[in-house]
Amino acid sequence: MVPLSVLDLAPVVEGADAAQALRCSLDLARHAEEWGYRRYWVAEHHGMAGVAGAATAVVIGHLAAGTSRIRVGAGGIMLPNHAPLVIAEQFGTLESLFPGRIDLGLGRAPGTDGLTSRALRRTLDGDVDAFPQDVLELQSYFQEPKPGQVLAVPGAGLEVPLWILGSSLYGAELAAALGLPYAFASHFAPAQLMPAIEIYRSEFRPSAQLQRPYVMAGVNVIAADTDEEARYLATSVEQAIVNLRTGRPGRLPRPSRDLHWNFQERAILDQVLACAAIGSPQTVARWLEEFARRTGADEIIVAGQMFDHAARLRSYQIAAHCRM
Repeated sequence: MVPLSVLDLAPVVEGADAAQALRCSLDLARHAEEWGYRRYWVAEHHGMAGVAGAATAVVIGHLAAGTSRIRVGAGGIMLPNHAPLVIAEQFGTLESLFPGRIDLGLGRAPGTDGLTSRALRRTLDGDVDAFPQDVLELQSYFQEPKPGQVLAVPGAGLEVPLWILGSSLYGAELAAALGLPYAFASHFAPAQLMPAIEIYRSEFRPSAQLQRPYVMAGVNVIAADTDEEARYLATSVEQAIVNLRTGRPGRLPRPSRDLHWNFQERAILDQVLACAAIGSPQTVARWLEEFARRTGADEIIVAGQMFDHAARLRSYQIAAHCRM
């Protein structure tokens, strides 16, 4: 049976604010723990009115404090935005507070626009080409300290599992070379999913953290009691995708029964939502089973942006009862 996990973008819906989004995230995390999800991840985004996860480590602490068993982590931290030592200290602190429950997924994109990325001002150039070296530096802070080495407190000597996130072949190659688990962002960039998985598995080198390759794949699930209702609920994330890709980002819109996408908008949605299960429990179960068979994923992480919180809970409940 393929384990399921949750990827929560902490959506801020129209007419609400970030405080409500974070309360809803905690409520979903508690239900996800009850329903048997393996882990609950939140992602770093900046300058986006519809996403409340900018201070990712703070959000993780909020979620971990409100749950008791489920693993909680970052899916992910955009490492070029930060000094590796700062991330080691943040996640060392989280691991000290919630031992054995913290994951640290790492990405190399800024998670924002260019202007906001410069405002984060870790460096003047924001060189993403330093990502592999940053990952190695971060790893070193979790190892037992050596004389003359910078000390991460908390951090040194703690076991915080690192993951490499990606939506291209680059991340697959890096995860394989470092012997780290690999999470592919097929929930929004599915085009290179299968080639990336193949490269990762074929080039994987065992490490102290991981002896065999381990693939997590992201999917969208919008589930409801009927196919028609699920398609209606999915119009919220469809609007959000089109708005983002056409330069009009904002809060997550209400669903609508009166949408008419033009050819360009339909092409955007077909591309972004190629890995999406939208429908009734039976429809979603069939889709997830086929996706698991096709990819051989060791784990599937489910994203599900929905306007109505009760409907989002129901969607994750339906997905949790699918057995692949």
